[in-house]
Amino acid sequence: MKKSNYHEINSRARKQIGSSGEIRALNYFKENGFEIVETNFRCRSGEADLIVSKDEVLVFVEVKTLLWGNLEVLARELNSQKQKRILETSKYFLTKHRQYSNSFVRFDVVVIDMPGFPAVYHIENAFLEFS
Repeated sequence: MKKSNYHEINSRARKQIGSSGEIRALNYFKENGFEIVETNFRCRSGEADLIVSKDEVLVFVEVKTLLWGNLEVLARELNSQKQKRILETSKYFLTKHRQYSNSFVRFDVVVIDMPGFPAVYHIENAFLEFS
């Protein structure tokens, strides 16, 4: 198999795994009484996998499917650069959707299938914005 074909197949498999994880996270939030505001919100600065709300709290959710991961892998995946992109994306979203201007904003992470943790592991307030 050519190297480029291997990379393409591997990339496709990763996308499938990621999409499956996002669907499971979406179902988790629905089952727990959250309103789904947006999925895969994209802008120039980045992407929010899910945006959900409940009780006047708007939650920007990063979903990570880590079939072979651990806490070190999770920390690398959610480095300061990734957090900054999520924060910038949230700011853009809020400027375009003024109806959420009185909502509290939270940044959560949902980890799917990480060994040693629940199948859907929800981390509330996974990170904060610092000035």
